[in-house]
Amino acid sequence: MSITEMTAASLAVAIREGKTTAVEAAEAMLARIEEKDKELNCYVTVDKEGALRQAAKVQEKIEKGELTGPLAGVPVALKDNLCTAGLLTTCASRILYNFVPTYTAEAVINLQKAGAVILGKTNMDEFAMGSTTETSAYGVTRNPHNTDHVPGGSSGGSAAAVAAGECFYALGSDTGGSIRQPASYCGVVGMKPTYGTVSRYGLVAYGSSLDQIGPLTKDVRDCAVVLETLASHDDKDSTSLVREDTDFTSALVEDVKGLRIGIPNDYLGEGLDEEVKAAVLKAAGVLEEKGAAVERFDLSLVEYAIPAYYTIAAAEASSNLERFDGIKYGYRTKEYAGLHNMYKKSRSEGFGEEVKRRIMLGSFVLSSGYYDAYYLKALRVKALIKKAFDEAFAKYDMILGPVAPTTAPKLGESLADPLKMYLGDIYTIAVNLAGLPGISVPCGQDSKGLPIGMQLIGDCFQEKKLLRAAYTYEQYEKNSRNADIHRMG
Repeated sequence: MSITEMTAASLAVAIREGKTTAVEAAEAMLARIEEKDKELNCYVTVDKEGALRQAAKVQEKIEKGELTGPLAGVPVALKDNLCTAGLLTTCASRILYNFVPTYTAEAVINLQKAGAVILGKTNMDEFAMGSTTETSAYGVTRNPHNTDHVPGGSSGGSAAAVAAGECFYALGSDTGGSIRQPASYCGVVGMKPTYGTVSRYGLVAYGSSLDQIGPLTKDVRDCAVVLETLASHDDKDSTSLVREDTDFTSALVEDVKGLRIGIPNDYLGEGLDEEVKAAVLKAAGVLEEKGAAVERFDLSLVEYAIPAYYTIAAAEASSNLERFDGIKYGYRTKEYAGLHNMYKKSRSEGFGEEVKRRIMLGSFVLSSGYYDAYYLKALRVKALIKKAFDEAFAKYDMILGPVAPTTAPKLGESLADPLKMYLGDIYTIAVNLAGLPGISVPCGQDSKGLPIGMQLIGDCFQEKKLLRAAYTYEQYEKNSRNADIHRMG
């Protein structure tokens, strides 16, 4: 097996055992990026010299026995909204085209302490606003399975890089499905942890009450390993949680006996592609065969999730993006008459269409005449959605359903109809509104060869149950594939 085909966990073992080195792994990845990325455009910034420098230092520490963890020496890609001291961080926006932070995101510091080697920053929807990675100021990212299709968004660059073998794993951020949906479209594993599990310090904010950093990986084991490294309490983030149960790799057992899994009827209705539905139900059948109790139920308020989410997210975005004004850092217009004109022109020229749309929507719902009618109402709906999930989790250990209504659409299809793009988030956004953990696991392909993802949603702090079910399903799939190969051989 070549280095680029290895998982993050298996590469770390190979480096520890002296079968390869951190430098060789970094060189293999940089060569792969050189070969593939002109076509796919997964990266905004590739830090070639920095990666090789880091790899050499990490290798030294591994050889001295100072670094023995399960990610030591393994190259990683970071979504371009995670601040990194001394390395360009643009949020895929013209307004931050020259922004080099003086500090590093806490999640990234945790990876660096574990001996990770940072390859660079991945492409994304501008300020994480979008579901296709087409709103980036640096051009679209393409799906490695079919380059005429989108990789999903907003963490599309991260998902595509993992799927194309341009990194061993990547970090994304998930505000309304932005890790799980591109993971589904690109056929990789993606997890959004319980809100507060991973520090948001150093993540450029979109919707602060919804944003959460998480891993995109080749398999479920890597997902557990990375999440274990990321999870920590951080005094610099007021929403950060103190958790004792972050030994996520202990959940990697093939055993779902006695697990109660609910499938919402609301997730299987109108608008869901038949091939996606069939693949998800087939995956549910596997878990049932393995000993889980699976049944359908009604999860109320699903149709209210999208209007509530876009009202709250846009309101928080309009507040968070006020700081980008052309004064302190980032893009400033060349010609202007007075301060207000400079603000207006810098923001008009610096922000893309989708970001402007959401800022305007957010400013509207927060304005004095409409605050009660829209924003407060959306917050009340958010509380009701959390209550509906609480009632579901009184009966079930987890909820199973699709990640997205269809497989990856073609490039250009979604941007023509923003409303259709927003509706594509119907199965993922309620998880963020309720602060719950969710994981996307590949569960097949459609007739065009595009990946389909299954989503497992757990109650707060129940990542281990999700990882256990996901791992059990993944092992079944691997064993089935190996048996097929053996039969044909």
